[in-house]
Amino acid sequence: MPTAVLTDRERTAVQAYLRLLHTVRAAFDAASGPPGAALPPVVPPSVLAEAERALRRAGLAGNEEEFFRLLRAWCPEG
Repeated sequence: MPTAVLTDRERTAVQAYLRLLHTVRAAFDAASGPPGAALPPVVPPSVLAEAERALRRAGLAGNEEEFFRLLRAWCPEG
């Protein structure tokens, strides 16, 4: 499998996306906690904004196919 060489901006976008993904997963894990437990917002605005900024800087906003190709190449288990 060929290895993708990401630019710094592409790497930042992928890392921001992975943080966003992990935040969402953690929120859903919290939803399976004890009854009545307070749940955090699914995606804090700051995490979503970070991912959006990183995608725009890397030129990947609106180019999901290219972004997910980079993501699969850089982090196949994600």
